[in-house]
Amino acid sequence: MACNHTIHKHKHHLGWDNSIEPVLTISPGETIVVETIDASGGQLNSNSTLQDVTSLNFEKVNPVTGPIQVNGAQPGDVVAITFLDFHPSGWGWTANIPGFGLLAEDFPEPALHLWTYETNLTKPAAFSTIGQVPLKPFVGTIGLALADPGRHSVVPPRQVGGNMDIRDNCKGTTLYLPCEVPGALLSLGDTHAAQGDGEVCGTAIESPMKVEIKVNLIKNAQISYPRLETTEAVTKHIDGLGYRITTGIGADLMQAARDAVRGMIDWICATTQISPVEAYLLCSVSGDLRISEIVDVPNWVISFYLPKSVLN
Repeated sequence: MACNHTIHKHKHHLGWDNSIEPVLTISPGETIVVETIDASGGQLNSNSTLQDVTSLNFEKVNPVTGPIQVNGAQPGDVVAITFLDFHPSGWGWTANIPGFGLLAEDFPEPALHLWTYETNLTKPAAFSTIGQVPLKPFVGTIGLALADPGRHSVVPPRQVGGNMDIRDNCKGTTLYLPCEVPGALLSLGDTHAAQGDGEVCGTAIESPMKVEIKVNLIKNAQISYPRLETTEAVTKHIDGLGYRITTGIGADLMQAARDAVRGMIDWICATTQISPVEAYLLCSVSGDLRISEIVDVPNWVISFYLPKSVLN
């Protein structure tokens, strides 16, 4: 069934600001095709080089398409967005951007991996000659306008959503966002072809695509933070061959997370021919950080799961 509306990628903005005029007004229950730009804002493309990473203009990153005004939405309501389908572009990029990512101090130099993949998603995306990453398109950044006036950066996630990078904001999922301003003012972008939980290097398979959504409104629901509801198992596409798992243990969750990822990078490099920075990028797009234990004072356990299917 065709969607009620289409928004093209040139109708985008940078930063959350409740004074931005909506590009579309809809009624609850309507559907929209939203065209997105990649997280670089079009500065990177399928022919980009490492020099393009070093010259990125960060004032242009993370554009979001919108905003969309939802008729009847008022503060205290919840906007429910169901992801109906994704139409990927077939190319993407993953980069190590100096100063950004969980292990920024370990990897101060830029790196870039360009991806091509089949848009029907029937095959994993190849990573050099030793790896393959199963694809699961999703929206990395989706949120509503804040009540606070002025422009707010898209980079950090917020109580109204934003740059959450939750890979389960995928086909079939319904995302619930708390509304702070009349009309809600919904925007989305930063679409990914695949990502591991944690997005440890700071980028996923960043890939422009078209997203079909349905928008509903729940009156006076009064939630404080985003919620999600999925319709099926969330990891079945990568579980078949099992996992490699490393851990980090200590009183600082962030340090434990770093230690767990460092352990996986070491393990990959010891058993394959790829470089540490390549392993770091691979971890970001396919491995999952998990809190395994947070009750046994004074030390907590963070685990990092890498699907064996990634290393063929």
